[in-house]
Amino acid sequence: MLVDDKVYLGNSDRPEYLQLKYGNRHGLITGATGTGKTVSLQIMAEGFSRAGVPVFCADIKGDLSGIGMIGTPQDFLVKRAADIGFEDYTFEAFPAIFWDLFGKQGHPIRATISEMGPVLLARMLDLNDVQEGVLNVAFKLADDEQLLLLDLKDLRALLVEIGERDDEISTRYGNVATQSIGAIQRALLVLEQQGADNFFGERALEIADLMRTAPDGRGVISVLAADDLMQAPRLYGTFLLWLLSELFEELPEVGDLDKPKLVFFFDEAHLLFDGAPKALIDKVEQVVKLVRSKGVGVYFVTQNPMDVPEAVLAQLGNRVQHALRAYTPREQKAVRAAAESFRPNPAFDTEQVITELGTGEALVSVIEDKGIPSVVGRTLMRPPSSRLGPITPEERQALMAASPVAGLYDTAIDRQSAYEVLTEKTARREADAARDKELSDELKNGLPERYDAPKPRAATRSTRQTPAEAAMKSFLRSAATALGGALVRGILGGMKRGRR
Repeated sequence: MLVDDKVYLGNSDRPEYLQLKYGNRHGLITGATGTGKTVSLQIMAEGFSRAGVPVFCADIKGDLSGIGMIGTPQDFLVKRAADIGFEDYTFEAFPAIFWDLFGKQGHPIRATISEMGPVLLARMLDLNDVQEGVLNVAFKLADDEQLLLLDLKDLRALLVEIGERDDEISTRYGNVATQSIGAIQRALLVLEQQGADNFFGERALEIADLMRTAPDGRGVISVLAADDLMQAPRLYGTFLLWLLSELFEELPEVGDLDKPKLVFFFDEAHLLFDGAPKALIDKVEQVVKLVRSKGVGVYFVTQNPMDVPEAVLAQLGNRVQHALRAYTPREQKAVRAAAESFRPNPAFDTEQVITELGTGEALVSVIEDKGIPSVVGRTLMRPPSSRLGPITPEERQALMAASPVAGLYDTAIDRQSAYEVLTEKTARREADAARDKELSDELKNGLPERYDAPKPRAATRSTRQTPAEAAMKSFLRSAATALGGALVRGILGGMKRGRR
């Protein structure tokens, strides 16, 4: 049943396989709660890993963590394997790296403010158009004045600087309202309270660490602990969009390969699109469409196929549809839409079957030769080989200690950036103002004739650079010259790596 160039999914009236060469044609796993979506994700991740394809997936409830441990023989798993004639069924653990934006249940994942960019950051902060415009001005000013934006305190310091120089900056870049600056600062405070200060900073995640293979040739499965992250859904959704954009920007064009370079599972996919402006959805559609040529397969996991915009849905060729309920008019419409997305099977009524599927049963249609979707099959999904269910905290810690990235990201780095530069500039400005006031007071009170007092300076901002500021600007000028003399931002607004 297991073959080298395919991922075995289960049996309908035939074995159902996803061909590796079409793994980058993207996919969709849908179904109501409790119908088996997570297990389907698990067996697909196992299949890709077995074929040497790295996988990234989010673990919403902790259930996916078992993928790093050998499965336990259980009667219902053995029975399912026998029912579908899965004679190759064995139990094994898969190479896994655990990640966590908060650094509690996995290695920390960090990105810099510059990497995130104004488009995604505005989405994360839920800013209106005017406030997003001010945020764009802030990023433009940072680029022009070569200020590194690494973490939240850098952005806060920059917003304070903009407020103090509002007349000058409004003249250069357009009106910057104090109210908008205040709104952004309040939104940053809310984001920080949700734990985002753990995410923004360095060392920033290297995409190569999501694309590892184990010594035995299997693809490493990166599992993002997302149970706490789901308490901040906008942070979760925006983080996944950022990660997708990073893959798009960093990876070279490779066309269609014998197998993907990486497969990316977006669980709770509706959080990516809920309330997103059309301009952002258009960009996501563009990234999904083009990232295929980078060798990346993107698979959305959600309860309802209508959670995914139609333009994105049309690009998802490999589909696993678990049971849907059809009690309300909206649910009935979703069932009808799901049924119409499949190539019909004359053996059954697809719309009716969707509401009758049992747990672990799904309608499966995958891309076949010449890019044509297969006739939909009512499929008993294969049982997983790794553990079904979560691992213990002790097991997680042991796997993290043996991880190939152990110690690489665990300690945050806080280097010279906008906060330090602007704080020093402010302190120098205040010292100059205080000294000018002192001299002015002395002049008013009269000075000895022998004292040749300098004329007090106007209370303007100092233009002198500290050695650290001068060195930083020199470095950035050299980098910009070597890279074509310009800072370049990607399709979703993040600064491209190598130009930060």
